[in-house]
Amino acid sequence: MDEYEPGPFPTFNDFFIRRFREGARPWIRDPNVMAAFAEARYLAWSSIEDEQTFPVKGEHLSAASLMGSEERARDFVSGPLLLARLCPVDYHRFHYPDDGRVLDSYRAHGAFHSVNPVALKAKSDVLATNERHISILETAGFGKLAYIEVGAMMVGKIVQSHVGPEFKRGDEKGYFLFGGSTVVVLGEPGRWRPDAEILRQTAQQRETLIRLGEPVAMRA
Repeated sequence: MDEYEPGPFPTFNDFFIRRFREGARPWIRDPNVMAAFAEARYLAWSSIEDEQTFPVKGEHLSAASLMGSEERARDFVSGPLLLARLCPVDYHRFHYPDDGRVLDSYRAHGAFHSVNPVALKAKSDVLATNERHISILETAGFGKLAYIEVGAMMVGKIVQSHVGPEFKRGDEKGYFLFGGSTVVVLGEPGRWRPDAEILRQTAQQRETLIRLGEPVAMRA
């Protein structure tokens, strides 16, 4: 708790969405390196293939499935993907990974199934059918990103706290109210590549715990 701002916390949700203290999570400033947008357990792929089965079938991690629109997904087909799973014990605010501006923002209504690995194996379409908020971002260093917040069991609300189209690296974008949840970021083909160690761990079917603001990808 020394890493977080002190209370009081009038409700459990106030405690759940507590902020880090100033300086507790320094942000990498190298413009060639994408910073972790959430403190979470990461998986990464250079490109999603239909034959992929971990943690879900590749067809359910396609840009069109996640974004709910083939037209909006067109720029992200065959591009890189980062999947950040937040457990209930984690910091539940999410941030912008680079400077830029919001081009589009919309909600895809859905269910609130669990997003833990066991649940994903049993119901592989969860990330494409759960409640989602999708933003299309134009960033300074990494081109267009599709930034997708996925609600999960007991997450009844995905809050967008940032105001206005412009944002800076590290600015808070929003937060999840109580429960486990996931953030997915898609990129344009050839613009950036996920961190090599996260890719290696994903190939071995293991998540990698990354702190907020640490490196998760490099410019191609």
